[in-house]
Amino acid sequence: MLVSIRDCRHSKKDRQWIRDVYGEYLDALSDLNTGLFSVLGADNPREHEIFANWFANDQSHPLVILKGSGLVGFALVTRPRIAAAGETSANFNMSEFFVRKAHRRVGVGRDAATLIFDRFAGEWEIVQYQRNPGAIAFWRKVLTVYCRGHFSERSRHGEVRQRFTSGPSAPR
Repeated sequence: MLVSIRDCRHSKKDRQWIRDVYGEYLDALSDLNTGLFSVLGADNPREHEIFANWFANDQSHPLVILKGSGLVGFALVTRPRIAAAGETSANFNMSEFFVRKAHRRVGVGRDAATLIFDRFAGEWEIVQYQRNPGAIAFWRKVLTVYCRGHFSERSRHGEVRQRFTSGPSAPR
């Protein structure tokens, strides 16, 4: 079945769907035992602020991932405003990426990531926690195919970061 992505900034139904499955996303992250994600629970008053920033910030691009006509995941692409000291800023960050468990390991995430990279051409950075080996393996596999191995990776401060260029002129 065909995988597609859709901007959800102006769709109340899509925005609500993300809010509804956000707990699943946090549950998956809480398994990492980092201590960071339990503070963003269902009763968290800051959750409203998080979504307000996703949907109102002109530097963020909230997307839903569809398999056929069914919603199966979401992604948040952001444009960094300021680079870290001594680094050049990427054009885009994959700030959030989630595919529901029933739709994993069948190519949905890979296809969605490819569509996102093609849509937002430029310099990218993707960050994963070192305690999340599944995410690290997923992004390495996706980038090895998408970039034909032309990406850089570094590990620092408990994170793994990949940098690469997407778009028509990218090595593929």
